[in-house]
Amino acid sequence: MPRQESPGQRATVRRVMHEYKHGELESAQGGEVRNPRQAVAIALSEAGASNRQSPEESKRRLRTTKRKERTGQAAQAEKEGRQPTRKDLYAEAIKRDIQGRSRMTKAALERALG
Repeated sequence: MPRQESPGQRATVRRVMHEYKHGELESAQGGEVRNPRQAVAIALSEAGASNRQSPEESKRRLRTTKRKERTGQAAQAEKEGRQPTRKDLYAEAIKRDIQGRSRMTKAALERALG
């Protein structure tokens, strides 16, 4: 009996297949993925839903993928232009020596940086 995917896993599979459809999905070697079966295998692996991985490996893969999605490091976010995180804005504020930056929220940092 196949395992049931969680909503987070389904979202990851959907994102990876979207990347494949738009030619943004890359293999580990850096080349564009052209085979739909390879795209499905990558999607299931990233979502931690592959039957080829142990449960521990599946959990680790899903955690890693979700962290990449949150920080904008997924191919879809990189190609479509990601929004800077508070950490990115804070680093820029350090470079520009903006006073009070440690207490600022993301919105305040955006205003201060112009």
